Amino acid sequence: MIKDDRHEECCDEIEVHSELVSEISMEMPDEESLYDLAELFKVFGDTTRIKILYTLFKSEMCVCDIAEILGMTQSAISHQLKILKNAKLVKNRREGKQIIYALDDAHVESIIKMGIEHIAE
Repeated sequence: MIKDDRHEECCDEIEVHSELVSEISMEMPDEESLYDLAELFKVFGDTTRIKILYTLFKSEMCVCDIAEILGMTQSAISHQLKILKNAKLVKNRREGKQIIYALDDAHVESIIKMGIEHIAE
């Protein structure tokens, strides 16, 4: 006999908690927002991007400084910064011939710090 693990977590008795179901259903973000959130978290799924973000906690930096800190090529860093910028996690500005990168806002640092706290528990 084949055991179906999907049924192990079902309730023994079928009893829908209508108020709770209704409340959660009303509070659930729309599909587009959930999709955008999932895409945001995918960006955090790369250790190089996490390192870049962590590096920018202390100060704005140019690509060459970030590359030096992480021991990577400027090309590799630029590629990752483009992904981070598209995800609105970093912003940039021109200073002479250099492009200076910074965290887009305080939420970015908060997300990473909360993640670090979570895995440390």
